[in-house]
Amino acid sequence: MKKNLFLLLASFLMLMGAKAERLPVNATHGGVLVENKAVVGAFPIVTETETSPLFVSPTEATVVKKAAAMFVDDVERVTKKKPSLSFSKKVSGKRMIVFGTLGNSPFIDKLVKQGKLNAKAIANGWEQYLVQVVKNPAKGIDEALVVAGSDKRGTAYGILNISEKMGVSPFYWWTDIPVKQQKEVWISGKEVSQRPSVKYRGFFINDEDWGLKPWSSKNYEKDLGDIGPKTYAKVCELILRLKGNMLGPAMHECTGAFYSHPESKLVADSFGIMITTSHCEPLLINTASKWEWNVKRDGDWNYATNAQGIQKKWNNRLAEASRFDNIYTMGMRGLHDAGLRGKLPIDQQTKLIGQVIADQRTLLTHHIKKNIKDIPQIYIPYKEAMDVYENGLQVPDDITLVWVDDNYGYMKRVSNPQEQKREGGAGVYYHLSYLGAPHDYLWLNTTPPVLMYEELMKAYHTGADRYWLLNVGDIKPMELGIKTFFDLAWNVDGYDINTINHHQSQFLGSVFGEAYTNRFQNILDSYYRLAWSRKPEFMGWEREWDKKEYTGLKDTEYSFQNYGEAQSRLRDYENLSNNVKSLMSELPKAQREAFFELLGHPVMASYQMNRKFLMAQLNHELFAEGKTAEANWAARQSREAYDSIATLNKEFNTLLSGKWNGMMNMAPAWCSLSHKMPKVNITEDEDETPVDLIVNKAADSDRYDVVDLSQYINKVEKGGNQINLVKGLGYDWEVVQLGRPTDKGGDATNIHGDRIEYRLPTIASDQVEITLYTVPFFPIYKGKATKIGVSVDGCMPQVFNNQFKEYGLTWKNQVLRNGAVTKMKFTIDPAKPSHLLSFICGDAGMMIQKVIVDWGGVKKSYLGPQVK
Repeated sequence: MKKNLFLLLASFLMLMGAKAERLPVNATHGGVLVENKAVVGAFPIVTETETSPLFVSPTEATVVKKAAAMFVDDVERVTKKKPSLSFSKKVSGKRMIVFGTLGNSPFIDKLVKQGKLNAKAIANGWEQYLVQVVKNPAKGIDEALVVAGSDKRGTAYGILNISEKMGVSPFYWWTDIPVKQQKEVWISGKEVSQRPSVKYRGFFINDEDWGLKPWSSKNYEKDLGDIGPKTYAKVCELILRLKGNMLGPAMHECTGAFYSHPESKLVADSFGIMITTSHCEPLLINTASKWEWNVKRDGDWNYATNAQGIQKKWNNRLAEASRFDNIYTMGMRGLHDAGLRGKLPIDQQTKLIGQVIADQRTLLTHHIKKNIKDIPQIYIPYKEAMDVYENGLQVPDDITLVWVDDNYGYMKRVSNPQEQKREGGAGVYYHLSYLGAPHDYLWLNTTPPVLMYEELMKAYHTGADRYWLLNVGDIKPMELGIKTFFDLAWNVDGYDINTINHHQSQFLGSVFGEAYTNRFQNILDSYYRLAWSRKPEFMGWEREWDKKEYTGLKDTEYSFQNYGEAQSRLRDYENLSNNVKSLMSELPKAQREAFFELLGHPVMASYQMNRKFLMAQLNHELFAEGKTAEANWAARQSREAYDSIATLNKEFNTLLSGKWNGMMNMAPAWCSLSHKMPKVNITEDEDETPVDLIVNKAADSDRYDVVDLSQYINKVEKGGNQINLVKGLGYDWEVVQLGRPTDKGGDATNIHGDRIEYRLPTIASDQVEITLYTVPFFPIYKGKATKIGVSVDGCMPQVFNNQFKEYGLTWKNQVLRNGAVTKMKFTIDPAKPSHLLSFICGDAGMMIQKVIVDWGGVKKSYLGPQVK
């Protein structure tokens, strides 16, 4: 016993004395630890004197061999030493690394059979892995680091998980994140991964005309002049490192169709990446490409009149591609992103699509010798396809229903209780980037993590765990949003509504240094908050593809006259930009390119876009007042901002000897004018007079009250609805959520129902107008609503219910400002010293982001006054 205690004490002292520095660890996974010095029980991947050899069975899938080769390169990136890699069933040496898949690696299977490796937790699993150091695994071998996978991708994920923990980010190439050099790498502990939360996880490259396509065709893959196998190799490597398993290839008219370059599908398969396609690419046919479907050659894309021609095209594609892993889009739409051809009544459309799906399933079983239920299929009710579905389309029960957002981050609906019972389950198609009405946003990543989490979890907790596809535009500069999406898809239980807002700052801290994490959080909070009320792309106050009265650049609704609203926005953006510049100057030179790509360019470009439009607006207002010298100054400020955007984009495109040349474009769409210089009024031969933009918050403070949502006086949750304050959303970056989306909900007219209450001050009036700003959610599914009850001093509640039609004027205004604005009038007793304001839970999940109580003092502005 004393001897054992002595050994334990000695081991403890060795651990304390080693003072090993742990290499960056992805907090979402845990398990094994990677160190840079020897610790008790650790396995040496690389020391100053030796490098452990690596063995992979020759019978392993290509993706496992590729992941092993990537791991060898990663070790070299970290240590400048390259382990040997042997594709052999026989292993040799005192110490070794073995990667393999259960049932495909004789060495690992023998360890399991002998009881030296317990693989029960991953056996017959989906994309799971086990990492463990096995002592004396075979005669003559002292120890082996084993990564075993339940299947080929599980093995690859386990391998690359170690790479990430060594300090090689999944974005090491895409965001130029430098790898910290180490002399030694040791690994300790054991890790058993759980089944991924979502079965199929990937992204869709879209609207690539102004970024990825020119970059690839004129720079990275200029010999081909297109997005082809060389580009897709980097894309698929990224997806694999993010623990994803599917890709929606680029499909715009400007790009060669994915299958027009036969090597591309081989590249994807070599990385173990399945091919999925968008809502308008049935059975792997890209209808936007004339190489795929040419009306002059192939006839009309109309199943009612040309079913034989369309089936021939599908048949040929399946003959070519069905031997690879694919997820098949079922049904059909019109060419590219259009509705069905032929202008059929909705009942005829429904019948026709039912026939299309039946015929497609016949083709699938002809080419793929499996039960139809074992072939991954999806139906995406996008745009008019939702109308067809809700008109009674009978989608076979084994097909996955993929619910869509409204292109602006708000889920249009999720599975109702009956749909939650479907064998095929459900999935999600979500946007970080979009080209369409009312306005595109292709330039910068401005979707807050909390909004993404809220909407994805709304879907997940109603059964959408089968398929998650993220529209990422050109990939760059959406990296932070991509990381959040894939980490959630891998492990939704690793986050909640309160922690997700810190996900991206923690990632940045792991890249640039944990000492900066709080500063990253402050920067991200300000960046997303400012873009929440108006994205940089929307600052021209125009609407695309709309009536003439709504098109063209216009002055914003931010007010220079009231509440210092415009001035505050400019000041906040300037401070944010300066903070980013200051932080970048503190970083080691080797990290600055990555920082500029991830945070520097987005923040500074957002500031200059806002400065451009707000200073042009100030110019117009000053000129109208006859203040020509001041107007000239504002005009120059606007022009300088315009020039600064061009300079920032040029800096991005010339980074690292032009690695990303062509990726960052100032003019990202066909009809948007937001990239242009707005018209300004300049008086020649007139001097400039600077304008004082100091904000005087005390100037407008009478006869209104702005409710501080954090200062509630009472909360009632007896009906089972969890009422919370949520940070990371809203105009003031904190909202009240009346129940989680899957809570029971209640009667919005019941003054005694679940509610949150606030104390209002003395009001010298017998009537108040309450302006309620809510987050513009859709009803969770058909039959639900978006009701919130509002009561003052216990009166009969008035009910807010956000009703709108997608693509209607109300919806357009709401997505452009990320808010629904409703006004309600209440009669009150002015003799009361204070008043009680109650918000009652109706449909669970609704969010209140701002409340203004007005009895005659509120003035015109975009967001109203701030909390006093």
